[in-house]
Amino acid sequence: MLYKNLIISFLFVFSWTVTGVSANGDIARGKALSIICVDCHGSDGLGDEYIPAIAGMDSKYIREALLDFKSGARIDENEEMSEIAPDLSTNNIADLAAYYATLPGQ
Repeated sequence: MLYKNLIISFLFVFSWTVTGVSANGDIARGKALSIICVDCHGSDGLGDEYIPAIAGMDSKYIREALLDFKSGARIDENEEMSEIAPDLSTNNIADLAAYYATLPGQ
């Protein structure tokens, strides 16, 4: 729980420092933000047998999936995404999507 609170605090502060981000997202900011994804999706974004790979996916798909988790339109069984995504700003989502789209997929 403490870890989640630290992540939420980081995202809140980070979102206030972001200005002028394009709709395509900022890859460098996405890489910095990816620390919130590493525990589940791995540092390479390839996940494991229980967690889906997100590396190399289309940035539009990642962005839409995160927005759906944020709005509650999409629910994951383990509730991890449903807990994390609501705290992401639209810019954070675009940045994460841009970053993971650049990683080599499976």
